[in-house]
Amino acid sequence: MKKGYFVGVVASVGMFILSLAAAGSALAHFGMVIPSDEMVMQGENTNINVDLMFWHPFEGHGMELVKPAKFAVVANGEKEDLLGSLKSTKTKEHQTWTTSYKVKRPGVYMFYMVPQPYWEPAEDCFIVHYTKTVVTAFGDDEGWDEEIGLKTEIVPLSKPYGLYTGNAFQGIVKLDGKPVPYAEVEVEFYNKDGKYSAPSDYMVTQTVKADGNGVFTYVAPKAGWWGFAALNTSDTKMKHNGEEKDIELGAVLWVKFHDMK
Repeated sequence: MKKGYFVGVVASVGMFILSLAAAGSALAHFGMVIPSDEMVMQGENTNINVDLMFWHPFEGHGMELVKPAKFAVVANGEKEDLLGSLKSTKTKEHQTWTTSYKVKRPGVYMFYMVPQPYWEPAEDCFIVHYTKTVVTAFGDDEGWDEEIGLKTEIVPLSKPYGLYTGNAFQGIVKLDGKPVPYAEVEVEFYNKDGKYSAPSDYMVTQTVKADGNGVFTYVAPKAGWWGFAALNTSDTKMKHNGEEKDIELGAVLWVKFHDMK
């Protein structure tokens, strides 16, 4: 074999591997808890639909979401178990879930999901995304920065509703109740109708790093739902086919931005 040919083959294989890596980096997983309305005002429909998915939000690729281990809402200091209210649905032929929730009182409503561990062969690990979103109702504006107490959680430092496009959003990443210094936070737009395309795979999922206190900042360039996912590895493992495997723990928060009119 000629040396030049061998070098060319190696280079081609290397470029192929790099292209796969780039594509893989774009395929970020996000747990999703998306309400039909995040700001319920007097005189509006007080029944909101809440959709649960496990998704690649920008590219519209889905994974199967088996019935979550937990789904609940925390409001006015009380937790309400909503797991039994979930109805099985299909979104792009993938298993998803939905429910309808009636808002009866003023308050800040924190909906959250704890899924069953998801085995991801491409990453050789299990994935568990602790996912939440915040709904405010009837002018109540207290408690949006409180913690639910999840294994890992993004606690908002900016109100997670009533945000204009271009507002800076801040949150603090916590694991076991403690800030995670320099945590990596993946950010992705929910491209629900597939209307938008990214000029590069690098721009499908963006990444910001928290500071030494676990605080991150992001400015959304487009109106709509944006997901923030802070990823850490659990100190425990799970078995898959008899082998111990890592567990990726994701703290996921969904926030909606609005254009000024």
